Amino acid sequence: MVNIMTPARAGHRYITVKDTIIKLDSVRDKKLLKIKPGAKAANTKNTARNFTAPNANPLTAKRDTTPSAGGLKSVVKAVAEDSSYVDNENKISYWYGKARVTYEDFELDAEYIRVDEKKHLIFARGAIDPKTRRYIGRPLSKSGKEKPVASDSLLFDYKTKKGKIWNPASEQEGNFISGGQAKRLNENEVAYRNVIFSTCDLPFPETHFGIVITKGIGQKNRIISGPAYLEIAGVPLPLAIPFGFFPKPDSKSSGVILPTFGEDQKLGFYLRNFGYYIGLNDNLDLTTMATLYSKGSYEINTNARYLKRYKYGGSLTLSYGSHNYGLAGDPAVKDFNITWSHQQDPNANPGTTFSASVNAGTSSFYRNSPGQNNYNLTQLTQNNLRSSISYGKTWPNSPFNLTVSLGHSQDLSKKTVTLELPTFSFNMATLSPFDSKSRVGEQKWYQRITVGYSLVGTNKLTDVPETELFKANTLTKRLQNGLQHQIPIAFNSTFLKYFQFNTGANYTERWYLQSIRRRFDRGTVAGQVLPVTDTVPGFARAGEYTLNAGFSTKIYGTIPFKKGNIKAIRHISTPSISFNYRPDFGDPSYGYYRTAVSSATVPYPYYAQRYSIFEQSVYGGPSPGKQAGIGFSLDNTIEAKVKPKSTDTSGIDRKIPILQGLTFSTFYNFAADSLKLSNINFSGHTAILNQKVNINFSGSFDPYVTRVRDSISNGQVTNYTRRINRYSWQDGKFPLLQSFSFSMSGSLNSTTFRPKAVPPPGSTLQTMDPNQAQRLAMINSDPGAYIDFNIPWNLAINYNFTYSNNIVNTSSSNTVMLSGDVSLTSKWKIQYNSSYDIKARKITDATSFAIYRDLHCWDLSVQWLPFGFYKSYNVTLKVKASILQDLKLSKRSDYTNNQSFN
Repeated sequence: MVNIMTPARAGHRYITVKDTIIKLDSVRDKKLLKIKPGAKAANTKNTARNFTAPNANPLTAKRDTTPSAGGLKSVVKAVAEDSSYVDNENKISYWYGKARVTYEDFELDAEYIRVDEKKHLIFARGAIDPKTRRYIGRPLSKSGKEKPVASDSLLFDYKTKKGKIWNPASEQEGNFISGGQAKRLNENEVAYRNVIFSTCDLPFPETHFGIVITKGIGQKNRIISGPAYLEIAGVPLPLAIPFGFFPKPDSKSSGVILPTFGEDQKLGFYLRNFGYYIGLNDNLDLTTMATLYSKGSYEINTNARYLKRYKYGGSLTLSYGSHNYGLAGDPAVKDFNITWSHQQDPNANPGTTFSASVNAGTSSFYRNSPGQNNYNLTQLTQNNLRSSISYGKTWPNSPFNLTVSLGHSQDLSKKTVTLELPTFSFNMATLSPFDSKSRVGEQKWYQRITVGYSLVGTNKLTDVPETELFKANTLTKRLQNGLQHQIPIAFNSTFLKYFQFNTGANYTERWYLQSIRRRFDRGTVAGQVLPVTDTVPGFARAGEYTLNAGFSTKIYGTIPFKKGNIKAIRHISTPSISFNYRPDFGDPSYGYYRTAVSSATVPYPYYAQRYSIFEQSVYGGPSPGKQAGIGFSLDNTIEAKVKPKSTDTSGIDRKIPILQGLTFSTFYNFAADSLKLSNINFSGHTAILNQKVNINFSGSFDPYVTRVRDSISNGQVTNYTRRINRYSWQDGKFPLLQSFSFSMSGSLNSTTFRPKAVPPPGSTLQTMDPNQAQRLAMINSDPGAYIDFNIPWNLAINYNFTYSNNIVNTSSSNTVMLSGDVSLTSKWKIQYNSSYDIKARKITDATSFAIYRDLHCWDLSVQWLPFGFYKSYNVTLKVKASILQDLKLSKRSDYTNNQSFN
């Protein structure tokens, strides 16, 4: 339904029909309506009936008019909430107060409707509220599948389907027509006079930007006009045309994308983002854009979007650029990038999933082609690109599932690429092999035993330089592959009512088609030459197993309070003790570890190095060292029980978490010859401000004494540390804090502490209509183009503190990151994103500001990066309507022009 009502437009026509509204809003529209001298006033005989006062008991009147002698096929049906009056002599009926008339596929709602059965005419208008003196109840009409049309008044012949509308207001695919007069000639054509064709959805005179069509004919998909001129904010401009053609598309249509003009100090003058849009069908469209620079550089970008409702959807973008940022005559740098995003509706194929998120290309693409991504600071400063294409299959009524994926990761700083071609995972959910589905009663102890199985495999290229990625021998020499089987066996039970006991075993088997051997060249001097590593083809396996057992319980403690809102504080402690055993797989009998020995040279002795033959394999190998010990863990939570608020009618006490987790853990290895006790680790987390701000901390204590020793290297005295087999508390000292980290993060806004409202229909992914889905796709493609002015302020804070100490060297970092936005007024918003290094007392270079001004039909945005290499600014004024997205004015100083930035 059209939710705008257009008042009469002044200065473009005279109103001569008897029943047309004489005056509009006496406050706002006083000067808008001019009456032609000599025009007769509207009949105000029934003015007292024209408005239904609030809280009045409406009298509902219903009447069906009978078919006339003219042979009408259908019956005119009318109804009103206030009252009705029938003139039987002249066969005219009058309907007051939220009246409604229907005839075949024609529907009409208005405050006042008159039906003349002799002449087959329906007249409708609104009414003036006697209290506010505002015009209310404007007619809203609809014929067939056409969109509703609002107006000040209308006259309609329901037999010939012709009519006349004063100050119409209609919308179709982002185009709005308002003001003037419209005359319906037939079911397919409408004559317009002095109407505004605009992308602004506000009625006249608030319409900011539009074309005034003095005379024209409107058809289903177009308007053919006579003389027309441009008008901005009600001011006519000397830009006119003798005739014109204005499309009113109800489906996708192809067209040219207009470029933007500008100058880049290094690349020259440019035409940016000119191209062509092709709407192939309702499921697929294609956008191709290019940028040309006067000094020979160019960029090409092609984007394809596809959507199959209730099935799948996604987009594919191919980008290519050739840039010369060096001297004239230097070879151009070629860059490319591929992005692909695909989503499948989970209900399309139950049990099967397919998704893709691909972002791959040359490491210098984002740096050399910033315009293709609208100078996005996040993309310009990123260090990694990642891609994943995955397929999943779950078999119904079975414990098995399969996942196959292709992976890609790219280090932009090192210019290396890692590929997984492909990786698969086959899993079996844990089963109870000794339990029966028809069992009656409690489980026996052996029926509690569970068994699982998982198999993963991969073919992987690791850290391949970009320049070698597509060479012929890269795949044959650097491809690594392997399979890993895991079989977990577990048993859980409760004994003595309060203790939970668990035990189990885990077996891991790895299969490879290659392993490594390490050696030293003859004459190698220890410490001066690295060993040579050879890859040996052939099947190799590695198996390892671990055994574990443990038990845990919970201890509760409560401190009651007799006064105040706090009724009690409860402490829950969960101690657990576990036993773990793993043999020494570094023993030579297993063959997993070998020793490389250098030849003895005078005056240096031989040099030996122990290594694992699976050191460079995709899943690694068993770790050396025997482990047989006891692990200790203690977890604590603290919460308060608070009296209900006075406004809470349920009377139920509230539970407020104080400390959601504080854990201490360590391990004592009986099999080690010394330093048997591992570091004492601790971690914790909680939340404050009604669970809106999260706090996390962790650290590690070294329980042993550490000695500092001196050494001479290259003629300089250096210090190094050495742990000795003596506990620090034996010397009356507290264990050394080796590391500590603290972080606090949260997101707050004006709605944070308000109760969450139930989402209205159409506000979720499952209930949105096609227009909302298209709008969401536009927002996802350019999130910066969407600014929510409904939320006055947003604040995201992230504070990080880290500390490490090994006695000789101590380091720490202390940073805080802030981002968010604030609305200065209902139309002005400022966004910010910054980081501050508290230790260095310096604002980081990744600081940006943005200013947005909502001009209703237009958007004004200012992007500013004040610091660092990427400092720049960008001022853009553009039309909001999607059909005119390329109508914009831009002023930019790019980061490539920093030498002239001021």
